[in-house]
Amino acid sequence: MKFDKYFPTERLRSYIQYFVISENEAESVYKVFPSPGLVIGFQYKGRLAVVTNGGEQSLSSAGVTGISDAYKVFRNSAGTGTVLVYFTETGFTHFSSHPANELFNLSTGLDVLFERDQIEAVEEKLSFANDDKQRIRVVEQFLLSQLKNIEADKLILEAVRRIYQSNGTIRIKELIEQLFISQSPFEKRFRKVVGTTPKKFASIVRFHTVLNNLDNSKSLTEICYEYQFFDQAHFIKDFKHYTGDTPEQFKRGL
Repeated sequence: MKFDKYFPTERLRSYIQYFVISENEAESVYKVFPSPGLVIGFQYKGRLAVVTNGGEQSLSSAGVTGISDAYKVFRNSAGTGTVLVYFTETGFTHFSSHPANELFNLSTGLDVLFERDQIEAVEEKLSFANDDKQRIRVVEQFLLSQLKNIEADKLILEAVRRIYQSNGTIRIKELIEQLFISQSPFEKRFRKVVGTTPKKFASIVRFHTVLNNLDNSKSLTEICYEYQFFDQAHFIKDFKHYTGDTPEQFKRGL
């Protein structure tokens, strides 16, 4: 399986973390864990479906996946190729006026955000691209054409920074007090820009911090209390919700 990262041009670096060219020659089923930012994908070959308890739902060849609070299972056909766009935590709002929170837990067609003829033009150009750099250039040009001349919400940027600084352990009440804003307007702005509530976002940040520490010498008990889970049962429940496995099962798989 191919999963190659490319960093965006200077003009997009405040909004896009990176691009990925993902290719898989064999049919496969795989998990995707919750991400702290939205993701757009353009498939230039093959098909992709999301797998649920009720079966499978085929996805559009150009789609967007909002922030999720649980892992998702996908199935790709043989010979799949996709350009993925990983937005920064607040980057999506600079390309679409669609509130990010309305995409929460959804994987849907990109035509909910952009004009269908614009999407088709990108897909046509991708079909003629000869290599990965050309594919990235096509998607970059599209994003540059959609980039809005708006100011970043500095308060939400600061909130995101403080959540990361605490590894997702900061209490939202404490965060609100630090930012000198009342809860209701803060949460409304945060959901619209980031795509989920501050509490869920902090939980996702904490989850990724835990993932990054599972392969070190710390025990699961130490990790549990270092990242301020109420108890081990709470830690295991949260971890399984995000990955489908217990921390011990996941650590053995590493």
